Amino acid sequence: MLVLLRFPFAFLNESISFGHFNCYIQKRWKKPVNSAQTRLENRARDLQFDKLVRQIKKLKLILRLHELMSQRRASHTSVQLVSRWSNVVGLNVGVGSFIQKHPRIFEVYTHPVKRNLCCRYSQEMLGLIAEEAMVIRESEMAAVQRLKKLLMMSRTGRLNAHALWLVRTEFGLPDDFRASIINKYPETFRLVLPDSVELVDQDDSLPAAEVEKWRESEYKEKWLSEYETRYAFPIQIPTGFKIEKGYREKLKTWQRLPYLKPYNPSEANCIRTSGGIERFEKRAVGILHEFLSLTVDNMVDIERLSHFRRDFNMTANLRELLLKHPGIFYISTKGNSLTVFLREKYAKAFGGAELVTIWQ
Repeated sequence: MLVLLRFPFAFLNESISFGHFNCYIQKRWKKPVNSAQTRLENRARDLQFDKLVRQIKKLKLILRLHELMSQRRASHTSVQLVSRWSNVVGLNVGVGSFIQKHPRIFEVYTHPVKRNLCCRYSQEMLGLIAEEAMVIRESEMAAVQRLKKLLMMSRTGRLNAHALWLVRTEFGLPDDFRASIINKYPETFRLVLPDSVELVDQDDSLPAAEVEKWRESEYKEKWLSEYETRYAFPIQIPTGFKIEKGYREKLKTWQRLPYLKPYNPSEANCIRTSGGIERFEKRAVGILHEFLSLTVDNMVDIERLSHFRRDFNMTANLRELLLKHPGIFYISTKGNSLTVFLREKYAKAFGGAELVTIWQ
């Protein structure tokens, strides 16, 4: 005590304020950060969705390599040249080991003249690529209906052509959809400067959302009341989800909350009255649900989805909104970006047969 009293009070106060013991107390009593990023990291993970994302990422990488190899004039592609494309396609492992790991996709051979090591795609993989292109051509009318519904959800009846190009694979549109779809159906679509697609055929009868089919089956097959099913969404609580006190009551109240349907964009105004904001957020959930239902695989990259926020009049933070409803959507963080799934569409696939891939 005598030694401590010899020090100036200012230095004593400084040592107490910034000592190791007090720093530990400050960290201990510091309020934890509650943000979308922390909730994304601490949420219940679904390993099946994450595994599927890794497989899809690998498939996209393989298709990107095929696209680069198809653009070459030469009939052969050396393994050395493919190794230079690693950064372009996002390949993190050695090209040699990647090719050897997938013998059903790649065939390695020695060039008869140059005597260097070359690779090509197997006939099985080329057949699958050709089959996919044929399915896209045969499903042209289905793609036209999807595009028409997307434009009907827009508040102006227009969508950015580049945003549509980014999600062309998800909606089954060909790469040249401007020429093969837009220009082919001038009575339905037209290009508007500077770079937008507009719906010409404005139907007075609004289409029914995909969730309406589920509500009708719930009403008829399970004998539920219209009050319970009229505005409800299929909810599947993920495994490992911590159900807090009062969660089920809040969810039941939210299921009964009325909202404007996705195909009523002109009436979507955020009225700041009792229940106005909640109804506006539920409308955004309805739009996201319909958007994912229209995609071929019921999944989309969140970054690409954000290109449609303004057109669909969704002012809410997409990641916050998706995390708020884990029983409807699932966000996977695997890969270089965030991928959102419509959980209900994968219930039977994950609960029953396993997904079979060519590279396994």
